[in-house]
Amino acid sequence: MGNEKNSTKSTVNDTNSYLQSLMVTKILQEPVMRCAIHALDLPQGSHGLDVGCGIGLQAIMLAEAVGKTGDVTGVDLSPEFLAHARSIAKKAGISEQVSFQEGDMNNLPFDNDTFDWVWSANCAGYAPGEPLPLLKELARVVKPGGSVIILVWSSQQLLPGYPVLEAHLNATSSGIAPFAEGMAPELHFTRMIGWFHRAGMEEVTVQTFTGDVYAPLSGEMRSALTALIEMRWVDVKEELSEGDRAEFQRLCLAESPEFILDLPDYYAFYTYSMFRGQVAGCL
Repeated sequence: MGNEKNSTKSTVNDTNSYLQSLMVTKILQEPVMRCAIHALDLPQGSHGLDVGCGIGLQAIMLAEAVGKTGDVTGVDLSPEFLAHARSIAKKAGISEQVSFQEGDMNNLPFDNDTFDWVWSANCAGYAPGEPLPLLKELARVVKPGGSVIILVWSSQQLLPGYPVLEAHLNATSSGIAPFAEGMAPELHFTRMIGWFHRAGMEEVTVQTFTGDVYAPLSGEMRSALTALIEMRWVDVKEELSEGDRAEFQRLCLAESPEFILDLPDYYAFYTYSMFRGQVAGCL
């Protein structure tokens, strides 16, 4: 998330900022992720792959779900993220069930039919480009009859009482990402059912999971929602009308005396959509 920077110093700062945002917003993501993982009913003792594992938060939950005889391998392009993932797994006491390695989701460093299932949250499906080769690559490393699972952030309502402003914010370049102007509609992640079928997968299903937040907000939850607003609508001011810009600054900036999170009746929700397909063949 965010714009590519030219200098190494800027890249490091961006990485550190994003890592901090991931940790702060964990309180929002974890309950929904756990519900999604529970709904999968992953086989005990199975071997899974977490593609785009980031700092390993989902890999740990997945490892807990498959039990002590199962294991999960996390793959990510960022050495910084992987270092944090190993540290978090160690602190969680689950290092023996979880391993992490550097790798590209478009060219996974594993043989065919290696895993019982592959999972990717907020990664596969968000990347720009043609999705079909990626889906086929994920399916390649899964045993016949196993699952490819992709979870994506699919919607939110963070500004109760201001639906027009929120709609305008969601129509900015940041708000509609990873969709972009001129992009073919069938390449949007919400059309993922078609991707799965074209990749040759069977028994394709989709399920949506909702997280709810309402006042009174704890300090931890307030920080998480503040970080979410900052992550969701990045550098949007230039794309807003003068009136929307003023409302955005009034309602969405933490330093504003009318910051929306201070409403005594504040309520928000957000959704994740989980797509699952079965790799053709029999175990």
